[in-house]
Amino acid sequence: MAKIKITQVKSTIKRPKDQKATIIALGLGKINRTVEVENNPAIAGMVRKVSHLVKVEEA
Repeated sequence: MAKIKITQVKSTIKRPKDQKATIIALGLGKINRTVEVENNPAIAGMVRKVSHLVKVEEA
C-alpha cells in the first residue's frame, strides 16, 4: 500500500467526541502536526470522518 501524509489544519474545539477521538487515533492533536501512515481501508475511513479538519497528500 502507498503511504500518505496527514496534516491537521483545523482545531477540534467544539467538535463531537468521536471526531476528537479519531484525530487522536491518527496520531494528530495539534494544528500543523503531520503523520505519515500506510493507506489502508481503516485509515481511509478515519480520514473521511475528519476530512474537514485535515489535509491529505501522497507521500
